Amino acid sequence: MLKLSPLGLEEVEQLQLFYEIAGSTVSNQMNYLNLYMRKITLLLSLTMTIISANSQNIKKIQIKDSNNESGCSVYSFCDLKFQTSYSEDSSLLFTGECTVDSLNNGVICVKLRDAISTLNDAETLLINYLDFLKTSFSITKSAGYGKGHQLRNNEKTRGVVDYWEDGEHNNWKVKAWTDKAYIVILYSYSLKNLPETRIDTYLNSLIFPGM
Repeated sequence: MLKLSPLGLEEVEQLQLFYEIAGSTVSNQMNYLNLYMRKITLLLSLTMTIISANSQNIKKIQIKDSNNESGCSVYSFCDLKFQTSYSEDSSLLFTGECTVDSLNNGVICVKLRDAISTLNDAETLLINYLDFLKTSFSITKSAGYGKGHQLRNNEKTRGVVDYWEDGEHNNWKVKAWTDKAYIVILYSYSLKNLPETRIDTYLNSLIFPGM
């Protein structure tokens, strides 16, 4: 973002000295300052336009299909559509993926049939699920799990983050969350360098029921 500083006393004195030496009138000085202020206004307007363009496409999306609702939602830059299935233990599974600007965003949401008793056990299950996904997504490299995260400082949640690379050289960032009743994996991947600020907005946007 552009950072603009107002004219300080020293700069004003230098302008005054310049115009005195050049034989300028007070009117000329005011015209110069007015031009300076118009440039500031134009730059600020352009900056706000850029910010608006970068943020206007994000929207809240409920994790559901036409027949089932998970109760969770995310904020996404593209239109996620979900399919559902059941796991072997009858937990309800939602999966969805979408693409925008060569960046792929995905969700895997498991509404557990039976809630897990402790967050530590839920985190262990979360990691086991991520290990399984590494095989499913043909992951060849990983940075290693960062554990103990909380979703927007909510002590009733636990999160795990990792960076991956797959066999096609896509760069991945994965963030997995649990509140003992759900396991939710949010991921972004691209052949290009990942835009960290943009994808973190998505990866940290999960809303569990009751939040």
